[in-house]
Amino acid sequence: MVEKELLEILACPKCKGDLEYDEEKDRLICHQCRLIYRVEDDIPIMLIDEAEKF
Repeated sequence: MVEKELLEILACPKCKGDLEYDEEKDRLICHQCRLIYRVEDDIPIMLIDEAEKF
């Protein structure tokens, strides 16, 4: 689970837009870029090349 304080400052590295945190699946979603960033051991992996498209 990502800490609330961290979620408040995180932005999509591609568009700099807002991210939605999916607590159930432990991932960050950028609806504008249609990318999903995974979270491993409570650390968001914010690499565009490793993001999953939806």
